[in-house]
Amino acid sequence: MDNINGIEEKRTIADAAGLGDELTVGECMTSDDAAAEDLSGDVPKCERIIEAVLFAAGHPVTYAKLGEVLGITAGLCRRIVGDYADRYNGAGDTERGVMLAVYPDSCQLCTKEEYGRYVREALGIRRGGNLSNSSLEVLAIIAYNQPVTRVYIDTVRGVDSSYTVSSLLDKGLIESCGRLDVPGHPRLYRTTESFLRVFGLSSLAELPAVSRDDIIGDGLTEISGQYKIKTELDEGEKSSGETE
Repeated sequence: MDNINGIEEKRTIADAAGLGDELTVGECMTSDDAAAEDLSGDVPKCERIIEAVLFAAGHPVTYAKLGEVLGITAGLCRRIVGDYADRYNGAGDTERGVMLAVYPDSCQLCTKEEYGRYVREALGIRRGGNLSNSSLEVLAIIAYNQPVTRVYIDTVRGVDSSYTVSSLLDKGLIESCGRLDVPGHPRLYRTTESFLRVFGLSSLAELPAVSRDDIIGDGLTEISGQYKIKTELDEGEKSSGETE
């Protein structure tokens, strides 16, 4: 009933503007009506809408949000994006300056790396500083063994890593993902989707294969698989004995 009243109100406005019957039913639909439209049977239209949303967003958009807009599940949206990305990024008749980047929980339209310098020059963007060797070391340890504690990182590197961990947190390349279920409840860290974007990866499965000794060091007991994450631990209920 509210929708009918809304349409009639819009037609009244249209009549006053001299549009009359030129106002279509589609133009009378509200944004909520459009969002509720079920497009599961029209994959090409889903792909065009996804491209439009990602272009306008300029940042990663989750499959849950895209699915909400398209009236489909996040899982179906993920499959549509994956199939679309294979064709969008593939070697076809049209060479593109952008690519459809697919991540575990989201996707994004990104400039291809080979055109980065032209974009920076055109938009006056200063090139960001490179990551330090210590940052790369910590990222490698976390990426291949996550989730890990800072003490674990310190043990692998043989030096204190608190500053580097804090820096990577500020850059959004790693995040806290709970606490280890041992006395002191030290924080656990893992890489983020920003990490994947920065290194041009779609998932951690694309990390280069390396020897375990290259990542955890000689003589260090591998304990990553023994972690029990306490994600429900109330951050506000810290005890004085907790370890960062």
